[in-house]
Amino acid sequence: MPELPPLSLYIHIPWCVQKCPYCDFNSHALKGEVPHMEYVQHLLDDLEQDLPLTQGREVRTIFIGGGTPSLLSSNAMQFLMDGVRARLPLAADAEITMEANPGTVEADRFSGYQQAGINRISIGVQSFSPQKLERLGRIHGPDEAIRAAHLAAALGLRSFNLDLMHGLPDQSIEEALDDLRRAIALNPPHLSWYQLTIEPNTLFASRPPVLPDDDALWDIFEQGHQLLTAAGYEQYETSAYAKPGYRCEHNLNYWRFGDYLGIGCGAHGKLTQPDGRIVRTVKTRHPRGFMAGKYMDKQHDVADADKPFEFFMNRFRLLEAAPRAEFTLYTGLDESVIRPQLDEALHAGYISESAEEWQITHKGKLFLNSLLELFLAEE
Repeated sequence: MPELPPLSLYIHIPWCVQKCPYCDFNSHALKGEVPHMEYVQHLLDDLEQDLPLTQGREVRTIFIGGGTPSLLSSNAMQFLMDGVRARLPLAADAEITMEANPGTVEADRFSGYQQAGINRISIGVQSFSPQKLERLGRIHGPDEAIRAAHLAAALGLRSFNLDLMHGLPDQSIEEALDDLRRAIALNPPHLSWYQLTIEPNTLFASRPPVLPDDDALWDIFEQGHQLLTAAGYEQYETSAYAKPGYRCEHNLNYWRFGDYLGIGCGAHGKLTQPDGRIVRTVKTRHPRGFMAGKYMDKQHDVADADKPFEFFMNRFRLLEAAPRAEFTLYTGLDESVIRPQLDEALHAGYISESAEEWQITHKGKLFLNSLLELFLAEE
């Protein structure tokens, strides 16, 4: 029987003031007022229905994402957090993150969120260029982003993160690096620095902008990585950099193939059961259906044949070594079932192996898709 991995909770708030043209998350442009308390009550009812899947386990991290969670009033956030604590055992030192937009009104609510128990804020800056922000459909300006970062720092939170994008439409290398320098100057403990990609079913997909070419993207990444490293940040995942001791515990749990409850519109969950089954859940995407009380959209058990790919798809995003023992602990499968694929990955130079762990190599990072394809279940 597999050991039950650590448990996290993801909470989805689906509304935004307007939909960004690059965004493929489950977010909905706000029409009228946010139904603060009504939606939170549905979140708690959704959580209640999922409790049998958690076996009374302690929750180590919470992440409130969206949409724009900072559209939720601080009273509604307090109601939500009180309701979660009443239903789930929460670790005393739990990391509780909330995504926030740098808009002025929302930033003023930060102290109220902190009182509700939020101890880490992730601020969606994306760029410090007014022109680039407008192109990305963002409704804040650079000054508001700087103010929000100063506010987060002054609150004495456990940590805060700045989200920054590169490879933006018509962005030069110098513009991308200037954004990064301005973010570093704000001294966030954590920086998520990710490349803009055009996703299906977005406005950018139907009207693609001109993005920097592959050579320019590589130069941006290489020079940006040097800037971040020189400033004391360590890369620990494809797009995540942190000062020592400030890695995002919630995201680490995803990538280490941990368990998570997902509540709210379109939220996904992964929950290992005492009998070894891994249950995946997907909640109803649209607020209208969700708030009619139909929370669960889909639920299925992960087939044994799919577990190796799911395990490594997460683990190999991290730059840290993967303990070999965790493969069996978290999937219930013997390592012998993936020995041929491991040998192929070793032969190709994608990973190295010791008695205790597997380590993705530089080549493995560059050819991550080829590495992961080795573990795909055969049709």
